Amino acid sequence: MKRVLLLATVVLLVAAYFGFGLDRFLTLEAVQNRLGDFEAIRAASPAATTLGFFALYVLATALSLPGAVILTLAAGALFGLGTGTLIVSFASSLGATLAFLASRYLFRDSVQARFGDRLKAINDGMAKDGALYLFTLRLIPVFPFFLVNLLMGLTPIRTSTYYWVSQLGMLAGTLVYVNAGTQLAQLSSLSGILSPGVLMSFVLLGVFPILAKFVMGFIQGRRVYAKWQRPKSFDRNLIVIGGGAAGLVTSYIAAAVKAKVTLVEAHKMGGDCLNYGCVPSKALIKSAKLAQQMRHADHYGLASATPAFSFRQVMARVHRVISEIAPHDSVERYTGLGVEVLQGRARIVDPWTVEVTLNDGGIGSDGTPKVVRLTTRSIVIAAGASPFVPPLPGLDDVGYVTSDTLWDEFAKLDAPPARLVVLGGGPIGCELAQSFARLGSQVTQVEMAPRIMIREDQEVSDLARDSLLRDGVDVLTGHKALRCEREGERKFIVVEHQGQERRIEFDTLLCAVGRVARLKGYGLEDMGIPTDRTVVVNEYLETLYPNIFAAGDVAGPFQFTHTAGHQAWYAAVNALFGSFKKFKVDYSVIPWATFIEPEVARVGLNEQDAKEKSIPYEVTKYGIDDLDRAIADGSAHGFVKVLTVPGKDRILGVTIVGEHAGDLLAEFVLAMKHGLGLNKILGTIHTYPTLAEANKYAAGEWKRAHAPQGVLAWLGRYHAWRRG
Repeated sequence: MKRVLLLATVVLLVAAYFGFGLDRFLTLEAVQNRLGDFEAIRAASPAATTLGFFALYVLATALSLPGAVILTLAAGALFGLGTGTLIVSFASSLGATLAFLASRYLFRDSVQARFGDRLKAINDGMAKDGALYLFTLRLIPVFPFFLVNLLMGLTPIRTSTYYWVSQLGMLAGTLVYVNAGTQLAQLSSLSGILSPGVLMSFVLLGVFPILAKFVMGFIQGRRVYAKWQRPKSFDRNLIVIGGGAAGLVTSYIAAAVKAKVTLVEAHKMGGDCLNYGCVPSKALIKSAKLAQQMRHADHYGLASATPAFSFRQVMARVHRVISEIAPHDSVERYTGLGVEVLQGRARIVDPWTVEVTLNDGGIGSDGTPKVVRLTTRSIVIAAGASPFVPPLPGLDDVGYVTSDTLWDEFAKLDAPPARLVVLGGGPIGCELAQSFARLGSQVTQVEMAPRIMIREDQEVSDLARDSLLRDGVDVLTGHKALRCEREGERKFIVVEHQGQERRIEFDTLLCAVGRVARLKGYGLEDMGIPTDRTVVVNEYLETLYPNIFAAGDVAGPFQFTHTAGHQAWYAAVNALFGSFKKFKVDYSVIPWATFIEPEVARVGLNEQDAKEKSIPYEVTKYGIDDLDRAIADGSAHGFVKVLTVPGKDRILGVTIVGEHAGDLLAEFVLAMKHGLGLNKILGTIHTYPTLAEANKYAAGEWKRAHAPQGVLAWLGRYHAWRRG
């Protein structure tokens, strides 16, 4: 109601201004004709005239009324250059700020709620360089100031910043107009004030802050490098630290464009994904799923059976899968692609020099590890991440495994752990908890949050929990791990729930509470490169030093193999060609999946994200239990949930729960990336019978909900008429 009243007041005042013809008083001719009267009034009551003129100027500016230029000229004629400039400078800034606040109060929330996702880049830019943008606009009178006031109110720029930048930025234009007003009687038109030369001067003045920003950036860059001695020539164009997804893709791109690139890997090529994460976990999930299907073979008309297997052979298969995929990421392959691969530990010693301590086989004549020093124009840090181990008292005493170490540790076992505690309810914890439960372990999953998979919608978390429970996992949400205890050979973890402590006995404890970026051991501290859980980078993936980049898990904000590969393109291109053109990383469409059964896959917003960001949305949902192929496969469970802009088919986000959800998601990722709506998906032929039809049917549900009922009613009448 307050907004409505304010808007109504503004509209009435503006309507009155034009309705009563007050605009005729704010013309050059009218002011020139009444100048003598104004001067007489000012001479009789100078203080009142000054205050009245100030208030009139504030009101005209606040209401965005035309005539501010005339009032500025009048100020010069009435009060002279000094006083007139003082009055107009403060009155215009105050009025502009009032218009800014009115626009913010009336419209910002609704505009941001409706277009927040599309305005994110603008909001981020204003938060970072808003003062610079505003100052540039204020210096160029070509831009209507009233429009600047209204549009800036929709952005996150601070009010205090808006005021002082406006005060300073409009001063040059104010001086020109007030000075012209001192010669008001001689002016024949407003065009005489801004000659082409004066206007060009304003444009150059407006461009100056942008140029100044680049100059300051250059000076700051020189200052960053000031204490280092730059080499006269370089051994390499690029050195990449880390042979995981980000490092491999970065190196591949560099070699493909014929740059001389060296990749340094301290341990295993392929990084975490190949050796400890995606590949081994999916191999284990497949074996566990097959064991579960054997138990429930009656669902397919076969005889159910208790699977007989060797756990040692299951783990051997996991390692065999790693070995079969390893050549894709091997030293030999990348050497063949033109990448020099050094196996050793890298350390950045200055912005252009990397010192590599070679692994076994690189021993000097004195018996010490051989050290190689290489110079390079650019460096990409792709050191990855490692499992986070919580600081639980007694943890080291009872022992534990992580998602990295379990593959080698469990390969030594003849049977899966009888009693396994999984600490963590995120994707990694859920995948491993379900798999080991299906392979025969008694699994207890401990999660401190009120639900597992906390980043997903409530209904998704509930489905995941129900699935784990059916597979025998004891899911303990809202339980905080306090400490570990040992009594002889018996091991316990103590957890707290609603103020009550509980002891859980286990044979093996698996820590799966997340991963942390690798920030130690390769020179970040000595170089002074800032870190905050990850290496701090800008939108171009540059660190403090513009020629040193970071990509993948070590840079964040996502810890996905495919995101690491996505960032690698930007890191490679910016590192090699950034002096000509730099590219900002695009995080607008990032998919991910959790490979429990049923799979959970998502891209873009889900409902809880949209609510947190106050983004309006519509939900369209299709139940996969209605899909022919899913029924035939015995996997008729889950759903496709699509969030769209209200009334439109533009996709804001998609969550799929069901068989092969990660594969089905790709169609929506493509659609979102290229701006295709649900109508395009509905109009695409999908093979029958396939699970992919679920996407088409979800689009059909949206179309049915938005069918033009009025048109359909008329069509019904038309067909009735045609029948006679």
